[in-house]
Amino acid sequence: MTADTTDIAATALDWHAQGRAIALAWVVETWGSAPRPVGSLLVVSDAGQMAGSVSGGCVEGAVVVEAIEALEDGAPRILDYGVSDDEAFAVGLACGGRIRVLVEPVLAQSAQNPNTHNTSALSPDLLADLVAARRERRAVAYVVDTDTWQRQLAPPETFPERFRADQSGFEDTRFVAIQNPPLKLIVVGAVHIAQPLVGMAHLAGYDPTVVDPRDAFGSAARFPGEAIVNDWPDAALSALGIDARTAVVTLTHDPKLDDPALMIALQSPAFYVGSLGSTRTHAKRVTRLTEAGLSADQLARLHAPVGLNIGARTPAEIAIAVLAQITQSLRQG
Repeated sequence: MTADTTDIAATALDWHAQGRAIALAWVVETWGSAPRPVGSLLVVSDAGQMAGSVSGGCVEGAVVVEAIEALEDGAPRILDYGVSDDEAFAVGLACGGRIRVLVEPVLAQSAQNPNTHNTSALSPDLLADLVAARRERRAVAYVVDTDTWQRQLAPPETFPERFRADQSGFEDTRFVAIQNPPLKLIVVGAVHIAQPLVGMAHLAGYDPTVVDPRDAFGSAARFPGEAIVNDWPDAALSALGIDARTAVVTLTHDPKLDDPALMIALQSPAFYVGSLGSTRTHAKRVTRLTEAGLSADQLARLHAPVGLNIGARTPAEIAIAVLAQITQSLRQG
């Protein structure tokens, strides 16, 4: 989890700053048909307020009760729900679903002396560091040793495969909650397809940016509330920066705009690069990019014609096909 976890952690910190006792509840393991992935986060206050989710509503009530008890005794705990089919049904999980939840009280502002209070609680300073890292788009892992209750923020090189796959989970006795910055989607060409695509991208957890030097296309009137860069694509992509959590899609059909963007994107760490156009258009594109110096391996990364072949016809359907292919590349490699 990334974007929604960021908001929930920030909400937790805000509640704590207001003097409320709070507890965090993390999904740390799942089996079968558990409704929320590992790394999902719920925060509970002593007033019974909730933000986030660990099960989409199935076991929230039971977790809230445990969280309130954790606030009273100051001790973290790991909870199991839904071991058997009958028990799964009893707590609202589908047949055979099972989740484990880590509940962590946050040390109260009046309990900063570790000599006189339970030091197994989460420090508000560490929670503040986590929120700050996420606001600054710094990738970090929140690591909890469930034997010693020692906690830390770890850099990406500590768990490279987990950061690459955006996959939280256990490493021996340590729960590792991957906190990657939001995924980025750079759309070159403020055309009709781009309008539903950026809207869907938001829902899927991306920070989209539309790039088009043509002011009439890349306008706030056509893309209200969206990030728009009215510059040539090569300059725009260089300024925006492309990392391993970036997808790039070109949609203009115009080689003067698409080709410079593809030259940069295909030599970058972007996890996905796609380009709109027919098979014949793509063959001509490959010839141009080869002559411009791209290698066969670099060109093999390009998804074109862009999107999964689902028979899409309308701009919205094509946007669905594109986002589906981006998701497939992200999750399946």
